[in-house]
Amino acid sequence: MKIYVVAGGDTLYSIARRFSVSMDDLIYANQLQNPAVLSVGQALVIPVSDTRHTVSRGESLYSIARRYGVSVEALRRANPSLGASGRIYPGQVLTIPLGGEILGEIVVDGYASNISESTLRQSLPYLTFLSPFSYRAEGNGAVTPNFNVDVSLAEAYDTAALMVITNLKESGGFSSDAAHQLLTDQASQDNFLDNILATLRAGGYYGVSLDFEYVYPFDRGSFNQFLARLADTLHENGYILVSALAPKLSANQQGFLYAAHDYAFHGRTSDYVVLMTYEWGYTYGPAMAVSPVNMVRRVLDYAVTEIPAGKILMGTPNYGYNWTLPFVQGSKATPVTNVGAVTLAGQVGARIQFDEVSQAPFFRYYDGSGKQHEVWFEDARSIRAKLLLVYEYGLAGISWWNLNSLFRTNFLVLQSMYSVEKLK
Repeated sequence: MKIYVVAGGDTLYSIARRFSVSMDDLIYANQLQNPAVLSVGQALVIPVSDTRHTVSRGESLYSIARRYGVSVEALRRANPSLGASGRIYPGQVLTIPLGGEILGEIVVDGYASNISESTLRQSLPYLTFLSPFSYRAEGNGAVTPNFNVDVSLAEAYDTAALMVITNLKESGGFSSDAAHQLLTDQASQDNFLDNILATLRAGGYYGVSLDFEYVYPFDRGSFNQFLARLADTLHENGYILVSALAPKLSANQQGFLYAAHDYAFHGRTSDYVVLMTYEWGYTYGPAMAVSPVNMVRRVLDYAVTEIPAGKILMGTPNYGYNWTLPFVQGSKATPVTNVGAVTLAGQVGARIQFDEVSQAPFFRYYDGSGKQHEVWFEDARSIRAKLLLVYEYGLAGISWWNLNSLFRTNFLVLQSMYSVEKLK
């Protein structure tokens, strides 16, 4: 696989011809809604492992390597007939290696709540865990499913399903009060454990993925005690525990979202820990990358001092936002899919830019009423940048939030870098 950034004058035909791949394959791999319109700066995945190049007069190994985005050394390895001199001549046909190096095997988790069967089937081959979002935990220990995911499909793809449990309210938002009752009341906990064991057995789940958010700071100790009891119960019955944590930068970070999340304790107690490393750019905030690599690094720098790296699943977003400028406190951004963002850029004639600090794509445009917009999303380059962090920090893998909208690029980039661990 090759990542190619569209330049001025490029067409789908010219790109397909350059890499010796069919236009249909490019359209399918990149989910192009309007193949006749490409945006300058748009990242395309080229679904080939290598291609051929016929040397023209005046070309050098360096210029050819630069054209295809590979190293001169990679060209030499792919063309052993070049010998030590590396001399080339017009008319010579060279093999251009485009396949990336497989960096290892990783665990891949994916949340889903309202996903079509087609999208689910296309996602499952690339997942270790499927995490239907979610079962709602009540303060009295009852658990209620609230998702539209055909969990039974997971087994056919050797994917293990996890029972995701949250403290979400039926009306939306997280309930600190429900969490408090469950964390501090023995009878409620007993009822909760009985209910989840029954559900695990009936649903064929591999374990529990716990996502308790906005827990009262004064419940931190109770949360830890509850987590230990839950882990012991699950392990005794042959199940695993995954816990999801807010993206903290230090142990004593204040704030309703962070204070009750004890990284060190969760790292000792859980089998895996999902770090929710996204939502820097969010619905009610100013325009910026949803998951900027520079900020994700800061979270990981702290996290690996408290949690074994081999237990960490790095949260990875599968969406973006469209903000109206200038940002006004209280204004609301509109969620966009990654495919939808690129389609929009083509419709409004925007040039897609790539921010090197956050390692994320964005563009600006004016709507019909003259208002300026800024759109941040994910593309092959930003996905690759985040996946490289898994290798750099020695993490267990990633956790996608979420899989509801198909973005085939996610899987193509992942497949070019890692093999996916399967537990079943």
